[in-house]
Amino acid sequence: MSFISVFDVLGPNMIGPSSSHTAGAAAIALLARKMLNGRLSSVNFTLYGSFARTYKGHGTDRALLGGIMGFSTDDRRIPDSFAIAEAQGLSFHFTVNDRETEIHPNTVDILMTNDSGKELLVRGESVGGGKIRITRIDQVEVDFTGEYSTLIVIQKDKPGVIAHITRCLSERSVNIAFMKLYREEKGCTAYSIVESDGPLPPAAAEEIRKNPHVKDVMLVQI
Repeated sequence: MSFISVFDVLGPNMIGPSSSHTAGAAAIALLARKMLNGRLSSVNFTLYGSFARTYKGHGTDRALLGGIMGFSTDDRRIPDSFAIAEAQGLSFHFTVNDRETEIHPNTVDILMTNDSGKELLVRGESVGGGKIRITRIDQVEVDFTGEYSTLIVIQKDKPGVIAHITRCLSERSVNIAFMKLYREEKGCTAYSIVESDGPLPPAAAEEIRKNPHVKDVMLVQI
């Protein structure tokens, strides 16, 4: 029997009418924002399913925009996120995709661009009660919740890279809760997702970057 806490029953602290459409949306965007360094210059949200049908009435658009600016689910600035984004010079756009139906009903693609021109595409799903999961980074399917501090390594699918990652973490006494590898196909781009019970030391991320097959390292602290 799975354990359900009182917080799962009551739902999260939040601004807005729906744990799935507002709190979950804000949480997805907040987690996505932590994956891209630098100042954000533009963001495009592509909405699917019920997100696409009800995003204005449920405040999903304001929640997503608030999350991408770093607002938590209970931040009282969320209702004013449009005005705040415009004041900050953040370009934003919402696109409805009602063609793809074989997808979780509360799904959003977030395409972010920073001031250096670097882009990152993140797909997230709001699965109920304010809980979320990330299911795609760029064109690679992944699966993690953001409930733990997370290390995301973008790498070439080459022998020895995983051993390098785990050695760097072990040398700094990191306790790995979960570790998964995702890849486009053999020998192409792969993502190592490492979730930890405690904070992940930035020094470990810097050491991981030294491997010639590592393209980028994202550190998401919870």
